[in-house]
Amino acid sequence: MQTRRLVLVIAISAAAMATSVSSQAKDMVDMQLDSLKQQHKFIMIDGERPSDDSLRTVLDRFYLDQFRSFQDPAAPYFLFMSRDSQLAMGIGGCVRLRGWYDWGGAIPSNGFVPALIPMEPNPTSRKRLGSTPAGTALFFRVIGRARNINYQLYIETNFNGYNGRDLHLKKAYAIINDWTIGYANSTFSDPAALPPTVDAQGPNNKMAVTDVLVRWLKPIDKKWSIAISAETPAQQVDVQDSLTQKCDEWLPDFAAFIQYEWAKGQHIRLAGILRTMPYRDMLAGKNHNVIGGGMQLSLIAHPHSQLTCYGTITAGRGTASLGGDMLVGNYDLVSDPDKPGKLYAPWAYGWDAALQWNFKPNLFVSATIGQSRYLPSHTEPGSNYKYGLYSAVNIFWNMTPRMQVGAELNLGRRNNFNGEHRGAQRIGAMCQFSF
Repeated sequence: MQTRRLVLVIAISAAAMATSVSSQAKDMVDMQLDSLKQQHKFIMIDGERPSDDSLRTVLDRFYLDQFRSFQDPAAPYFLFMSRDSQLAMGIGGCVRLRGWYDWGGAIPSNGFVPALIPMEPNPTSRKRLGSTPAGTALFFRVIGRARNINYQLYIETNFNGYNGRDLHLKKAYAIINDWTIGYANSTFSDPAALPPTVDAQGPNNKMAVTDVLVRWLKPIDKKWSIAISAETPAQQVDVQDSLTQKCDEWLPDFAAFIQYEWAKGQHIRLAGILRTMPYRDMLAGKNHNVIGGGMQLSLIAHPHSQLTCYGTITAGRGTASLGGDMLVGNYDLVSDPDKPGKLYAPWAYGWDAALQWNFKPNLFVSATIGQSRYLPSHTEPGSNYKYGLYSAVNIFWNMTPRMQVGAELNLGRRNNFNGEHRGAQRIGAMCQFSF
């Protein structure tokens, strides 16, 4: 509890500092984004080139996304546009390569996941050199306006399948004015508040689930906005064949947030989610519905032109399948050993905090720490996961507005209920080119 209070104080303090910064001080993150926007090439479908203001407006719509993260690809280099600037289309993506080296007991995963740290390392897997093109992406976006309707269409595919080489769908959605329909980031997530990492997994408190959803997102004024959504659930339930069975989900997850944005790219957001998780008690021959849910407070702020602060605090019951370390197991509903045939939603909480310092608009370092903790109401076997610690220190350099390289040191630790613990180390590097 003391840790959560500390992170909350840090988040509120950073937000307060950010609001006091003079509006004339342009942060270096925005300066880097401006240099990227200047690199786009427009191809007119017919007629003459629209005004620069019209082109700038279209580019801003590519980048002004409440659910855009550091690892998302940049807008396409080539953009096709109609003469009246009412329709723009682009096909883009990025080529991304990662490599890493583990020692002292290798994590059996491309991502740095503290929950997967081996407590008794196999002598044949004490060290590991790995690489993957996973994260290489292709996407297609259309932005248009017809009368009083603003719309967007977006499809993204990633090479994150088998062995990090098979193409699979990552996002596919349409935005019509205030409505989003399709396969998109959950309203419970805040990708913009996630710190930059070379590691694709990111902090072990990361909530980044993608669902088929219907979302209504409405700016109340220039600073406040709200959102609410109904999302298709995908729950992870720990069942015992002779005692319990998982039932088909029959109600959507309901998520919502309220956000205060005092400047472009700087906000504090409070999000919540409500879930209904069904299961069958085989002994009693009855179906039950367990109500779960969670809250998340997240922040991204620029209290100084060279400094960016990130922070997230999450707590809930039955929300383990929404991201983080708990994804490695079935923790949404778990068995109660004192009540055969009964399942319940255990508590879990986590937090992460990060600082980023830009030496130049195209060169920065960052440091991240985070924790994820499992809080069941029954006594767990001593060898089971209790909590994990995550940290990352990295440096990123944008050699050109569309070519980026980075290097990172990851340190993690897994703690079990019996007090046993073990650490892990990784150094990694990344190179990517957006087109």
